[in-house]
Amino acid sequence: MTPDAKRSLWRATVAQLPFLIWLIVLWMLLWGQFTVLSAATGIAVALIVTRVFRLPTIELPGRINLWWTAILVVQFLAAVVHGSLSVAAQVLDLRRQPGAAIIAVPLRYADDLVMTHVAVTASLIPGSLIVEADRDTRTLYLHVIGVRSMDDVDRQRAGVLRWERRIVRALGNPSQVKALRADRDAATRGTVGRRRDGRR
Repeated sequence: MTPDAKRSLWRATVAQLPFLIWLIVLWMLLWGQFTVLSAATGIAVALIVTRVFRLPTIELPGRINLWWTAILVVQFLAAVVHGSLSVAAQVLDLRRQPGAAIIAVPLRYADDLVMTHVAVTASLIPGSLIVEADRDTRTLYLHVIGVRSMDDVDRQRAGVLRWERRIVRALGNPSQVKALRADRDAATRGTVGRRRDGRR
C-alpha cells in the first residue's frame, strides 16, 4: 500500500470514528447493558455495518456554535410541545378532518450531514414525517397534516427551511454559514431598498 493510500485510509477511519462510537453506544443502549461483552459485540456490529453496508464518508465540520445550539435545542423543544398540542386539537376536532399532503422541500445550504439533521428534526416534531429524501437534489419529501390550502403548504415548507437555517448556524461548516449570511444580507438590503422606494 502506497503512503498516499495509507494516509487516505487513516483520514477516512478518523472521519468515521464518531459514527463508529455512536453505533457502539446505540448497540449497548438497545441491549440495556454497559458491559465489556456488550461493548465488544457493539464494536463487531459497528465494523460489520460500516464495512458491509458501506456509505459515502461524511466529513464532520468540526464546528459547533454553542449559543446557536442552545437556541436550537430550546426552539426544538418548544416546537415539539406546540406540534403535540396542534395535532391533538386537530384529532379532537370532530367537525372536520385534518387535511394532509406530501410536500417537497428543496434545501438551500445542506450537505449530507445537515440534510440528515433537518430530516430527523422535521420527523420528530409531531405533525410531519419524512417519507423520502433525494440526496442528489437535496430535497426532502414530508407527509404533513393540517394542510388545507397552498398557504398551509408554503407555511410548512418555510418552517422546514427555518430549521435548516437554525441547524446551519449551530452546526454548519464555514462555507454554509457564509452562504447563509450572504443571503440574509441580500434580503435585508432588498427590504431596505423597497422601503426607500415606497417613501419616494
